[in-house]
Amino acid sequence: MHRYRLTIEYDGTNFAGFQRQAGVETVQSRLETAFAKFDGGPVTVACAGRTDSGVHALGQVIHVDLRKHRPAWMVRNAVNHHVGSARVVAVDCFEARPDFDARRNAIGRSYRYRILCRRAPPALDRGLVWHLAGPLNAEAMHEAAQRLVGHHDFTSFRAAHCQAKSPVKTLDRLDVSRHGEEIWIEAEARSFLHNQIRILTGTLKLVGEGKWTAEDVATALAARSRDAAGPTAPPTGLCFMEVRYRPETLLAPDDCLGEEQPQRQE
Repeated sequence: MHRYRLTIEYDGTNFAGFQRQAGVETVQSRLETAFAKFDGGPVTVACAGRTDSGVHALGQVIHVDLRKHRPAWMVRNAVNHHVGSARVVAVDCFEARPDFDARRNAIGRSYRYRILCRRAPPALDRGLVWHLAGPLNAEAMHEAAQRLVGHHDFTSFRAAHCQAKSPVKTLDRLDVSRHGEEIWIEAEARSFLHNQIRILTGTLKLVGEGKWTAEDVATALAARSRDAAGPTAPPTGLCFMEVRYRPETLLAPDDCLGEEQPQRQE
């Protein structure tokens, strides 16, 4: 078997999340079907982070084992061809070490949540942003967000059915900034709890509206109760941006080429 690492982007609007599920189309099932069409049999795709229904990705990372060895650029082109009309694309592909694991080797993940604050709804970005008709105070939201950065028990900010063994996580960065009519909430951590970013977003929205203060956010964190935090923001607007790895885990065989390479001139 030959292992490959690919960066995947997708519009999650019409997918029931990343993880394969019976009776519905997911990003994983669409990719596995595409790989199987040119590899001659069933293929299993593993990802760096499973996204929920409606959540998008620009920098999802997967690994896959294929029966036949092909140049990495050919694997990328083949999967993009066979994935068909679905809005999922392999951006790049590299041959990987046999022990590379997209999830276990990840040392950092980053997400961006986009909120569009204007009276008119979006046309081009419909399904890609959370549309709010009223204004939000991005500066107050950022100040409150800093109360959540660090090593904490995030019980108040995880879904009731979250399956993580521990609610304790280290949030490395949580920034709120304004970009024209949009407000971006950007989060970085080694890993996140189920719905953690969406609950953080729903809570910070209350601050942006002037209904909560930074102290209220700190109180919600200390309560260690889901009922103490704000609502869960919709999946619309959330995008998986990037996965970080230690350089040594990305090393590949010497004959690995990630893109088409020109012939060397002797």
